[in-house]
Amino acid sequence: MDIISVILIIAGLCLFETITSIDNAIINAEVLSTMNERTRRWFLVWGLIFAVFAVRGLLPWLIVWLSTPSLGPVGALTATFSNDPLVITAIEQSAPILLIGGGTFLIFLFFHWLFLETKNFGLRGERYFSTKGVWFFALVSLLLAGIVWFAIAQKPLMAFGAVVGSTAFFIVHGFRQNAEQAEHRMLHSSDMSDVSKIFYLEVIDATFSIDGVIGAFAFTMAVPLILIGNGIGAFVVRELTLRNVDNIKKFRYLKNGAMYSIFFLGIIMILDSFGISIPFFVSPLITFGVVGFFLLKSMREIPGVPGLKKGHAG
Repeated sequence: MDIISVILIIAGLCLFETITSIDNAIINAEVLSTMNERTRRWFLVWGLIFAVFAVRGLLPWLIVWLSTPSLGPVGALTATFSNDPLVITAIEQSAPILLIGGGTFLIFLFFHWLFLETKNFGLRGERYFSTKGVWFFALVSLLLAGIVWFAIAQKPLMAFGAVVGSTAFFIVHGFRQNAEQAEHRMLHSSDMSDVSKIFYLEVIDATFSIDGVIGAFAFTMAVPLILIGNGIGAFVVRELTLRNVDNIKKFRYLKNGAMYSIFFLGIIMILDSFGISIPFFVSPLITFGVVGFFLLKSMREIPGVPGLKKGHAG
């Protein structure tokens, strides 16, 4: 892997982590506004260390280790950079299971947003899907059945990986709903201490970070690169939390960009799991292209931005 490839992958990971964590930054900023200055500073410093190393560092390492136990803990960290034929073979055998599980998770996440979540309508058709929320469960059930059917013919453990991915989605979704309720309590309750709020913020951050961690495997299987790229993204999110959340809220369609990126990365992971080779640069380029499109679309909605005409989606 040459230096250009490494830079492109890290840049893509950083952007993807940042864009998928915008909602988290907004929640953090709103809750931090109810805390004293010392507590806010503690969260922004030590909370960053926890977010980078305990979640965005340990989680991808743990996923690779569990999917390929034969590598051991050290091998899971360095496997992608190893020249050992046994290590390469082990990664090649376990990667499809990891990729199909991650891809299933991401595609479920996208369709949940498309059908059921409140959003700013950025493309034609989104409003229509938001009125057909009841079809979300039917669609993802049929998708899972189809993925499992084709995976069984390829490798039975791939089918199990797809089921694990769908299970992970519903578990994470449950925690995320609880996080939204916790945010409401933190903003409207005077009885909750700052220490309790920090604890809840760390749990919320861990919940939101799972999207970025799983999506990272569409860019690379190298845990060190995931740690660096997602770590830089986590730092950017903390900076947004501290300084620019009100400005970020003006970009109405950034969440749309994040979700369409998630959808395309999920497709890439599933195709890759079935042996359809996708060049490494496709994931970063798609992420930059999709986010750039919705960033430009958002800028057209901001009054006073020169040279951009306003547009609306149906």
